[in-house]
Amino acid sequence: KIPPAKPPTRRKVMADLGSGSLPLYKKIKLEITRTLSSGEVEPGVALPTEEQLSARYGISVGTVRRAMSELVAEKILVRQQGRGTFLMPFSPERMLNSFWHIVRKDGSREVPIVQTLRFEHIPADAPTAQRLAIRPGDAIYRIVNLMLMGGNPVLVDDVRISQSLFPGLTKAQFVARDTTIYGLYQNRFRISVVRTVDQLSAVPADLDTAKMLGVALATPLLEIMRVACTFNEQPVECRRSLLYTEKYEFRDITGGPSSP
Repeated sequence: KIPPAKPPTRRKVMADLGSGSLPLYKKIKLEITRTLSSGEVEPGVALPTEEQLSARYGISVGTVRRAMSELVAEKILVRQQGRGTFLMPFSPERMLNSFWHIVRKDGSREVPIVQTLRFEHIPADAPTAQRLAIRPGDAIYRIVNLMLMGGNPVLVDDVRISQSLFPGLTKAQFVARDTTIYGLYQNRFRISVVRTVDQLSAVPADLDTAKMLGVALATPLLEIMRVACTFNEQPVECRRSLLYTEKYEFRDITGGPSSP
């Protein structure tokens, strides 16, 4: 029989992750993140236990636990009592808590009804290429969604993603998804959105947007420019959202008991 391979020593872990100035638990967190980003771990499948990871890397359970705790706090992983630790799944509830910042002006939240108006294969223009960290002219999908809340059109989303990251995606698959857009990325393509950056501006409604939202030309709208990233700060999506703010607003709460 071939003897079982010995787990890597602490020295080897340090060498593999680079010496640098990061504490060991940060290096282990980075290594776990690399494993998650490789697609080896699927939603619904438990990660190795802290004891197993401790043996794999040849380090203490406490060091592994500290790395895992940070990933749980960042809502990348979720612990389930008696079952283990899992990659955080996407759901309408999580979308409302983590990535959906549109609320009624009285503070109440709604899950929008989404209508997909366009699904196009186009070359990336220069601004899109820069946001997605690809080359101008690379093939992308452009998806335009109209979101209705309270029975009225409120938001127009122009979503752009690289075809190389989402090969074979079709309009039928996109429209028929039984989860959020980020849930589709995760479930079908093993790409998890873990961070978004939103930039806000005020813009007048152009003719097409005014027709979609049913408002007058040049009505003031809130423009939200978002870049969504997966592990290691890799951009996977950029989108331009235009919000009619008569009854709704952008609200992001950081810190305190109301924070997700």
